[in-house]
Amino acid sequence: MPQRLLTDSDCALVIVDVQEKLLPVINGKDDILANCVRLAKFAAIAVLPVIVCRQQKLGEIVPPLAQALPEGMEAIEKISFDCFGQGEFGRAVLAAGRKTLVVCGIEAHICVAQTTLSALAQGYGVHVIADAVGSRTEGNLNVALDRLAAAGAVVSSTEMFIYEVLKKAGTDQFKQVLPLVK
Repeated sequence: MPQRLLTDSDCALVIVDVQEKLLPVINGKDDILANCVRLAKFAAIAVLPVIVCRQQKLGEIVPPLAQALPEGMEAIEKISFDCFGQGEFGRAVLAAGRKTLVVCGIEAHICVAQTTLSALAQGYGVHVIADAVGSRTEGNLNVALDRLAAAGAVVSSTEMFIYEVLKKAGTDQFKQVLPLVK
């Protein structure tokens, strides 16, 4: 099936488990966090719906990311690894009214993978942002990205996604995004 370019009216950003007790053990955590923050800030500029989940007992969403989220946004707490295992998440996805989920967060081979596979099974398009997902080991990250691509997810990058949605330079939106990509 040919891939089409994404649009701002097509996407919702899903942020999975970027939490205080989990992030410190993730391989490449600083770059992953920086890219998750960039994606959250871009979502505000592009007016994309954002859905955030956090695994029970792993702490709050880390402060730099929490500060980049829309004011008053509450993360959906879950106990299942698959975000769709929490009914509130599925309702939030439906309410967003978008056909494509853009997924970032941790861990790539557990919660990100299971959520992506469930979304694909439900007919959503999924873009997994490779430089904004992580695992404790590089091996688990690589296996997850390979499996998700084979299952039909598009593996992309933070900048690839941002520029794809922007479409062109010279707009007010482009000017707002420049500090995020420089």
